Amino acid sequence: MLSDWIPTLATVVALVSASPAMPAEPIVIAHRGASGYLPEHTLPAYALAFGQGADYLEPDLVLTKDGVFICLHDIHLEATTDVEQVFSERKRADGRWYAADFTLEEIRSLRAHERLEDRFPQDAPGFVVPTFEELLEMVRGLERTTGRRVGVYPELKAPAWHRQQGLPMEERFLELVRRHGYQGRDATIFVQCFELETLERLRALGSELPQIMLFGGEEHDPLATEAGLDRVARFANGIGPSKDRVVADPELVARAHARSLLVHPYTFRADRLEGYPTFDAELARFYVELRVDGLFTDFPDLAVQFLAKRGLR
Repeated sequence: MLSDWIPTLATVVALVSASPAMPAEPIVIAHRGASGYLPEHTLPAYALAFGQGADYLEPDLVLTKDGVFICLHDIHLEATTDVEQVFSERKRADGRWYAADFTLEEIRSLRAHERLEDRFPQDAPGFVVPTFEELLEMVRGLERTTGRRVGVYPELKAPAWHRQQGLPMEERFLELVRRHGYQGRDATIFVQCFELETLERLRALGSELPQIMLFGGEEHDPLATEAGLDRVARFANGIGPSKDRVVADPELVARAHARSLLVHPYTFRADRLEGYPTFDAELARFYVELRVDGLFTDFPDLAVQFLAKRGLR
């Protein structure tokens, strides 16, 4: 029932002040698309997540050598493409193949595949690495044909590293999303990053887009404090902590809400349960007991079904 998830006053303020377009109910974020079913960061995975009812589609973004944003979890290519076979001689001294060393045309020649051995067959043909612009165009097309609005939740991956490679991300990113109509605090987008300086730089460039500060390991511990969250609240609309961090420090949700910050933890996987008898039990812990405002999942259909069963959407 709806009474199982009653947002605090701080949460309501966050939803209104951060962006009037944000739904006043918990959201489902399709982590790398419906990546529990199809290879991550491919257009079919994003399209499936759209069809499964996800509220937001999450692409990780890196830049090619010629400055094109592509949807890829890592700055490296070998985990999800056949780059080792196609361009065996193009690895760096550390033995890795970097997307920033390849043009879009070269990356187009690669076959994308599933990262995890126990999911979609890794040798399946027909998948390629999409550009971020292709994802945005697909979302607009699906919105037109279905009449349903779905947001995007891009992560700028390793901006400081890209800057060192002569590929600064921030201005190029803002130009692209503005061209596709994502402007202002009402836009159906969350811009996420693990690097505080990048979100500050986006604000300095005039962006009013909703922003999420991601919390990873111990390097982000100072930002989870009262003083740290005060700093985050000056340039972000919410936080994206790992679910392990939230379990270890459940009061983090309340501290964030007290500062009108949304809380969107990651990553929830039905095929990789730890400490819960069922996926619904894990979702109940976060959506109902901890009252997070949304979460990242590889299985958006199951999260949508859970919220529907609980009367939360």
